[in-house]
Amino acid sequence: MFKNFCITLVVMLVNIPIGTAGTIATNNGVWSPSTCGTEPEVPTIDSSSPDAYNQSIELIDDWQTKANAYATCAVSEANADIALIAKIANDTQARLRTAIKNITKDVADAKAKLENP
Repeated sequence: MFKNFCITLVVMLVNIPIGTAGTIATNNGVWSPSTCGTEPEVPTIDSSSPDAYNQSIELIDDWQTKANAYATCAVSEANADIALIAKIANDTQARLRTAIKNITKDVADAKAKLENP
């Protein structure tokens, strides 16, 4: 019975939802940065004339600068999110381990008290 109680307790504690994963799930399972602005759209090359082509190259150069800035921001934000999620998960695990240790001791103490009145 004590074993069943401990297993039930662990299952209950482990199933506590974490908000960040819910945010990802509500976004169709796709993570996207929240502070990097909009991802720049890839320009097209216009080869209808030399001037149009040159203008396209200028747009591509501008896009490349914006795309690099966006990618750098997105990677930085992703790394920060990953670190935060890992910290929350580790803190949760440590807190639950302590709670399990404490409740296991309390159950054992209560059982001993009831067996030896």
